Amino acid sequence: MPAQWQIRFDNGHQQRYLPDRQAVLRYVLTVGLKAASPRFEVFRESDPVVLGDGSPGGRAFSLVEIIDLARPGEVERLRAELSAASQPGGRP
Repeated sequence: MPAQWQIRFDNGHQQRYLPDRQAVLRYVLTVGLKAASPRFEVFRESDPVVLGDGSPGGRAFSLVEIIDLARPGEVERLRAELSAASQPGGRP
């Protein structure tokens, strides 16, 4: 199963789980301009947690990026990445 992505926004009050990077970009571009905060923390699922006794402890996520739509050129950068990924042979 491919790694899942998580985004947190509105100062940590909202979070969403998404299947891939393209879904993250589409969500941020759709919701971002209406959100209470322009800052999105993007996490990707990492190795699962293993408890001290060796049993599985659940999923873990690692921070991979901070998207700040208030940063000049950020919206255009995300649109360009999404467009490139949508092309045949583009990155998934």
